[in-house]
This record gives sequence, C-alpha cells and structure tokens, in this order.
Amino acid sequence: MTDATALAATLLAGHRASIDRLDAILVYTLAERFKHTQAVGRLKAAHDLPPADKAREASQIERLERLSEEADLDPEFAKKFLAFIIQEVIHHHEQQQNT
Repeated sequence: MTDATALAATLLAGHRASIDRLDAILVYTLAERFKHTQAVGRLKAAHDLPPADKAREASQIERLERLSEEADLDPEFAKKFLAFIIQEVIHHHEQQQNT
C-alpha cells in the first residue's frame, strides 16, 4: 500500500465515522421530533382539531427552505424531506383521531 493510499484510507475512515455519528444524531433528533408531534396529535384529537394545518405546513416549508439555503443544502431536497415528515405526522394524527 502506498503512502497516498494509506492516507486516503485514513481520511475515508474519518469521514465514515463522522457520517455514522451524524446518522445517529438524525435518528435521535427525528425520534425527539416525533415525541412532540405525537403530543400535538393527542391535543388535536382531544380538542377535535383537524390532523393537518396547511398554514403551519406552508410556513414550516418556507422556514426550512431559508434554513437549507443558509446551510448550503439543496432547498428542493429539504422541502421533499420535510414533506415526507409532515405526511408521516399527519398520518399519526389521523390515527389518533380514530382511536
């Protein structure tokens, strides 16, 4: 193995370790977010509020788009990601309405 290849392997391992830590942060962050959205769903169900809030969703998408631009993340990817999360949250809220 050449010195350049060994250096590349070391750098690769470092990047992969960072990616693994960030993946863990994402999972735990999503879990925490869903704990709060579940609480919101219970409140909505208890007070007969609709599962979806289109105004809130639109404002969150705009906010995420600004944040993604500041973070140099593709805003379209960020919007798709948030849309996926919102749909999952609404699904949970609908389930809570039906229980």
